[in-house]
Amino acid sequence: MALAIEQQISALQRRCERILNPEDLARKLKRAAETGKPLRIKFGMDPTAPDVTLGHAVPMKVIRQFQDWGHKAVLIIGDYTARVGDPSGRNKTRPMLSGEEIDRNAKTYVAQAGKILLTDADHLEVRWNGEWLGAMNLIDIIKLASRKSVAQMLERDTFEERFKAGVAIGIHEFLYPLLQGWDSVVVNADVEMGGSDQLFNNLVGREFQQEAGGDGQVVMVTPILVGTDGVAKMSKSKGNYIGVTDPAGGNGGMFGKVMSLPDHLLENYYTLLTDLPEEEYKPVIASNPRDAKVALAKHLIGWLHDANQAAAAEAEFIKATHGGIPDDIPQMPIAAGTHKLPVLLTKAGITSSNSDAIRKLKEGAVKLDGQKVTDHQKDYIFEKPTVLQLGSRKFVRLIPG
Repeated sequence: MALAIEQQISALQRRCERILNPEDLARKLKRAAETGKPLRIKFGMDPTAPDVTLGHAVPMKVIRQFQDWGHKAVLIIGDYTARVGDPSGRNKTRPMLSGEEIDRNAKTYVAQAGKILLTDADHLEVRWNGEWLGAMNLIDIIKLASRKSVAQMLERDTFEERFKAGVAIGIHEFLYPLLQGWDSVVVNADVEMGGSDQLFNNLVGREFQQEAGGDGQVVMVTPILVGTDGVAKMSKSKGNYIGVTDPAGGNGGMFGKVMSLPDHLLENYYTLLTDLPEEEYKPVIASNPRDAKVALAKHLIGWLHDANQAAAAEAEFIKATHGGIPDDIPQMPIAAGTHKLPVLLTKAGITSSNSDAIRKLKEGAVKLDGQKVTDHQKDYIFEKPTVLQLGSRKFVRLIPG
C-alpha cells in the first residue's frame, strides 16, 4: 500500500538537511498521483575519479525511495561539467582533468550506481551533459553567463570566503553553477538531489526553470558524509572514502574501513546509510561502539554485496586482528638479492614513503611472517614467500623470483 504524501515527505526528511520547499514537493507528489505521470528526480555526478562513494550513496538512497514509489531517476554523468570543475566546497581552484581521464572514470559509473538505484528503463534515465553543453557555441555561453551578476555569484559561501582571503577564483568557476542549472532545464527535472554543498548550484537550476516559465524544481540536499578520517568530507581526492564497489574484506575492504571509523561518526553513518530505527542503533553506539561498527560494516556489506560476504569479512577481520593472517592478501613479486624493508613497504603501497616506513619500523608496527622487525637498515634475502605486515590490517605476500 502506498504511503500517504505526508508520510512520504516524513520518510524523505530522515536524510534531507533541507527541502526547498516541502509544500512544492507535496504539490508535485499529489499531481503525480493524480495524473499517473512520475516525477523526474535529477542527480548529477562528475566523473572526477573512478569510484562512486558512500558519500554519493546518501542522496542516492533518497532517490531510491522515490523510485520505489514509482518515480524516475535522471542520472546525469557530468562528462562536460567535469572539464570545468565543480568549485563546491573548494578553497582553491580544482585542477582540470583531461577528456581521457574523465571518460575513463565515467565508464563504470552507471554500474556502480546500480548498486543502489533501480536501473530498468521505467525507473532510470541516464544522460551525459556533453550532449547539450558540448553543442553550445560562445554566444550561447555568453547568454547563459548574462543571467547572473558577479555580486550574485559572490554570495556563494565558498566564493565569498576565497574572495575575502585573496584566493584566486577562475572566471570559468562561475560558469559551473550555470551549466549545472541548465542541465535541469534540459532534462525537465521536478526534483534535484545533491549534497548540502550543492545547494547554490541546485537553486540556480530552479531559477532557470522558473525564468523559462516552468514550475521550478524542488531542491533537496542531504548532509555531507564525513570521511574515514573523521574530519573532512568524504572525498575521492582526499582518499578518505569508502567506495560502493570496494571489496567486502581484505586490504582496503569495507569491513576494515568501517571498523577504523572514529566513534563520533557512527550515529551519522547509521542515520544516513541505513533504514534502521534510531532506538535500535543508538543504545549500541552508546554502550559498545565496536559492536556498533561490526553491525554497521555487516549491514553495508550485506546491502552492497551480500550477507555471505559480510560474514566472511567479519571472520577475516577477527582473524587478522587477533594475530592471524588473512587468506586472501595481495602478492608482490621481488627480484633475487637483498632488500631493505622500507623500500618494500613503500613499493607495496603499505606505507606512503620510505620515511613513513622507517617510522613504522621504529614503532614496532611491522612484522615478517608474524615476527616483529624494527631494523630499517638491515638487508634481507627472501628465499620463500614471506608475509610483510603493517599493523593488523595491511599485508602483502612477497614472492621471490
